[in-house]
Amino acid sequence: MATVETPHSSIPPSPGASLSAASCASLLKAAQNADGGWGYRAGAQSRVEPTAWALLALQQASRTPQRVEALAEAQRSAFQFLRAQQLADGSWPAAPGQTAGCWATSLACWALLADPDSRQAVAAGLRWLCNDWPRSANLLRRMLRHLTRGTKVSEQNEALSGWGWTPQTASWVEPTAFALLALQMAPNDLRPADSAKRMDLAKAMLYDRMCPGGGWNCGNPKVYGVAGDPSITQTVWALLALRNDAGRAEQSSSLHWLEANLAGEVKKGLASLALAKICFDAYGKSWPASAPSIEQAAEASELARNVMTAAWVSLALSQHADWLKGT
Repeated sequence: MATVETPHSSIPPSPGASLSAASCASLLKAAQNADGGWGYRAGAQSRVEPTAWALLALQQASRTPQRVEALAEAQRSAFQFLRAQQLADGSWPAAPGQTAGCWATSLACWALLADPDSRQAVAAGLRWLCNDWPRSANLLRRMLRHLTRGTKVSEQNEALSGWGWTPQTASWVEPTAFALLALQMAPNDLRPADSAKRMDLAKAMLYDRMCPGGGWNCGNPKVYGVAGDPSITQTVWALLALRNDAGRAEQSSSLHWLEANLAGEVKKGLASLALAKICFDAYGKSWPASAPSIEQAAEASELARNVMTAAWVSLALSQHADWLKGT
């Protein structure tokens, strides 16, 4: 029976424990549901997205020899939960009981790559991703073009396709980045034959959607000639998906934007800081001296309340960076 999330549900605290990848992994293990999955908060219904991130964090934490056995059963249960949620078409829904796949397919594929018994499930998920094309000319867009007549609402190249949050919808930065990361991590024999072209098109879309001066928002870099405001989270996802192109001007300007906008991030939340740390590590950059540390932010944001934040902090504090290297 599904558990019910309450406003005060949280991961059980670990009094006196210092903040580390291991302590976050312990919090995550304690928050795992009996069905093997995780909700967005401890005690909430298991869903694919938080389960995938918690599983990725446990995989990294278990690379420390003394943690392998302690985390093995939690990972096996999580693998089983994710496989059980896969739909007949190869996709994953956001939550149990839903019948349509979504962006969570990318995260499920990524998290299952570590499980030899999940190869067929991953291959089917990646095929679904590569067959999911955004709708390029729906009724709403045609009406918008008619109403604005000669005025161009945005300057992005609509011929470039990434991925949407749900099938056959518009391309957005975050689901496009997730799909690229899943395909990049997968071994060649699990990727569909046409995946390379699809990945190149999606990368071109991300570059096209970069905001003037660096950084990304949800997907509209400029509307009616007015530059959009980047966000730390979207910028991190895009940079991680494009990390193999390090050295391009777009990466340099976006990393500069990210560094300049980290100061004061304590007020905005620990999750953004953890993701920024992951991004800087992926690019071999030192943590900016002007930015607050993750430990400082953890005191202000009550780390133990959010499963995905705990997973990202665990990954950010991990001594191993190979979870972003792929196969």
